[in-house]
Amino acid sequence: VPKVKTESLIGTHTSEASAKVRERVQAARDRQLDRLRQNKIFTNSEMGSRLIEKHCALDEAGTDLIRRAINSKHLSARAYTRTLKIARTIADLEGQNQITPVHLSEALNYRPQFIHT
Repeated sequence: VPKVKTESLIGTHTSEASAKVRERVQAARDRQLDRLRQNKIFTNSEMGSRLIEKHCALDEAGTDLIRRAINSKHLSARAYTRTLKIARTIADLEGQNQITPVHLSEALNYRPQFIHT
């Protein structure tokens, strides 16, 4: 991994405009509604195991990543399904049909980190 230049860390960053964020969120909500409407649910968070299996399928790289995360982070079955639903939402926000390892990594980073002493 190349070293990040100091100026890129402290330089001025422009954030995404609220209107753009709102558009992305609405588009993601529309994607979820289109995908889940026939099951009489509206959001990824409402998916059960059957729908998770159908709509959160992972490729080989994603499967390998989640397997390593389960082992290293000791994820429970509940944490595993929650991570998949979050990754599905991240993919929806990016307008992607497939969950990628990048989406999974971001979802895993939202998990609380416990310090064992």
